[in-house]
Amino acid sequence: MKNLTDLKGTFTLHNGVEMPYFGLGVYLSEDGKEVTNAVKWALDDGYRHIDTASVYGNEEGVGIGIKESGVDRKDIFVVSKVWNSDQGYESTIKSYESSLKRLNLDYLDLYLVHWPVKGKYKETWRAMEYLYKHRGVRAIGVSNFMQHHLEDLLTSSEVVPMVNQMEFHPYLVQQELIDFCNKNTIQYEAWSPLMQGHIFELDIMKDLAAKYNKTIAQIVLRWDLQKGVVTIPKSAKKERIRANADIFDFELTDGDVKKLEQLDRGKRFGPDPNNFDF
Repeated sequence: MKNLTDLKGTFTLHNGVEMPYFGLGVYLSEDGKEVTNAVKWALDDGYRHIDTASVYGNEEGVGIGIKESGVDRKDIFVVSKVWNSDQGYESTIKSYESSLKRLNLDYLDLYLVHWPVKGKYKETWRAMEYLYKHRGVRAIGVSNFMQHHLEDLLTSSEVVPMVNQMEFHPYLVQQELIDFCNKNTIQYEAWSPLMQGHIFELDIMKDLAAKYNKTIAQIVLRWDLQKGVVTIPKSAKKERIRANADIFDFELTDGDVKKLEQLDRGKRFGPDPNNFDF
């Protein structure tokens, strides 16, 4: 297990950049006050990693939250993603510049290809490499790339993606993909760690919550980290943002980590990376 210390702790990416292993996701947080407050509350509580995307339509509010938080920009790990309709070489570079403008920032810590758009993601990756080498992006990566997408990308890429952000939870572990990423020094990251709320229905989660005297969300988020997976739970509620991060005063036993792995049934709650049409 990688060393887990506290909310500001990091995993080291293959280029030496430190990525906080726990962050705030802002998917579906409304632009304006809602997302600005969420970002400010999170940073105030000690979060140092904020994950947005151009398609979320809330980068402006995220940027305001960062600015108003009073936390030094260099201490915050900011992530955004290029959307499918912006993929391609020139358009990816433009999209990056637009994201920076909306966020009111000079650079991103991590920029991701949001989905593996067929016939486009290699050109997009070339643009990502350019942004990494010449435009001050500290790390580049992908999201929703299955092993065959990664293998295809690696045949022509100069830079190996630093991160692969995937749907990840006890019903969708994809251990082979995690192993492939680990072997290729690609940091695995979870989206939808709470199974879009379905995690709260599982009896085993209720049992573990009682055993450790923690909430179900805290159990599964701790499990992510013990699996060496970066996690970014989304919330716009102050109490929940704080509670989600309260996972550094306990440790799941190896047996309980395995128990959750064994729930794996290849079940997605989000779109299938091999079959999406947006």
